[in-house]
Amino acid sequence: MSDADPSTGSERGLEQAVQETARLIHRANHVVALVGAGLSVESGIPPFRGPGGLWTKYGEPDMRGYERFMEDPKEWWEQRISGTGSYQELMDALAQAKPNAGHAALKEMEELGYLKHIITQNIDNLHQEAGSRAITEIHGNRTKLRCLGCSQRWPLDEFPIDELPPKCPECAGIVKSDTVMFGEPIPRDALDECIRQAQVCDCMLLVGTSAQVYPAAGFPLDVKRSGGSLIEVNPNETPLTEIADVVLRAPSGESLPLVVRRIQELAEK
Repeated sequence: MSDADPSTGSERGLEQAVQETARLIHRANHVVALVGAGLSVESGIPPFRGPGGLWTKYGEPDMRGYERFMEDPKEWWEQRISGTGSYQELMDALAQAKPNAGHAALKEMEELGYLKHIITQNIDNLHQEAGSRAITEIHGNRTKLRCLGCSQRWPLDEFPIDELPPKCPECAGIVKSDTVMFGEPIPRDALDECIRQAQVCDCMLLVGTSAQVYPAAGFPLDVKRSGGSLIEVNPNETPLTEIADVVLRAPSGESLPLVVRRIQELAEK
């Protein structure tokens, strides 16, 4: 494993890790990026845990969130519309956030033909804003609503909320935010696509993910077991660091553009 840590002043170490990352991506057949909250933090979106984290300030969320929603969806919608607490702070941060250099680098990798898919745990819609196209949002998208009956989705600003809880115009099912609550099953269509991508992946980029939230944290293990390579891009160690083939111990906005540049150099040879 190659480990680059800019905090030690090891620029040569970072350069070597960038080169190894580019070589792995360049020769891989199907590269998938598994993206976590660390990428969004670089766009000004607060984390959930740790200093400045929303849960640190407002307390841990209700682990029975989905169960409580199903018990009284009308009350849930009334609380969301009132806009208070950690939810409102997160929504305000999401509304102001813009894609950063890490998002742009992933989009460039896709355009170059190397990155085949993004599995993101983020709900912020920043991959789409950056121009990426092949995306599965395993935890949903904050700009969408979803029917619990037929799984149809709509842009939030295009769905008229004339009653609480809103009802699906197709099947009359309950409509909720597309974001996945604690205790809520991952939407089947999203989970199936993630599983398929992990099965065909022979090189996975782990970008800003803590590797602690399942089922997403299990996909890199599947890739490793099938003989694929793992590249960790994270300023902090994670449970996957020890099995990563290359570690870029730097923010994605700093390291991924360097990787893209190196991939382009390899492609030109």
